[in-house]
Amino acid sequence: MGQVDETMIGFAVYEDAVEYLGISEVTPPEISNITTEIEGAGINGKYETSILGQVEPMTLSMNFRVITRNAVKLFEPRRHNITLMGAQQKQDPTKGNVGVVKVKHEAVIVPKKLNLGKMATATAADVSGEYAVMYWSTYIDGKKMLEIDPLNYVYYVNGQDNRWEEIKKALGK
Repeated sequence: MGQVDETMIGFAVYEDAVEYLGISEVTPPEISNITTEIEGAGINGKYETSILGQVEPMTLSMNFRVITRNAVKLFEPRRHNITLMGAQQKQDPTKGNVGVVKVKHEAVIVPKKLNLGKMATATAADVSGEYAVMYWSTYIDGKKMLEIDPLNYVYYVNGQDNRWEEIKKALGK
């Protein structure tokens, strides 16, 4: 029997090797392939297919407990290089051993929105930022699992470049 992936133990957010404290939650981007509907001669009806390597715009959000310098800094109109580090818990149900899985996400983000939250006595301000994702990669225990870079024709999923080498060659790149 395999390992049971259980929960996120903790996480940290960095920009240029500086840790951002005060972030309560990060929502990574949803990665959606661009699709098209296919119909025509030789097809009984219609179907939808994903277009190789093409993705919809990606968005990342961060929630801060209160307004911070870092929340405002991330709103600077420029590209920000962000690293998200996570420690996930796993368990071997046969042996009862509990272990840690290292997860790292790297992103290049550009600010879209800054919500300054609310002001009320003895409560969190619920400040949030929303960011366009220009680049995304995911590593699990040091192994690259995912890399999406629309500007550089990179669409890497689970150890495969998913035909971008073929596509770039066809485009003369």
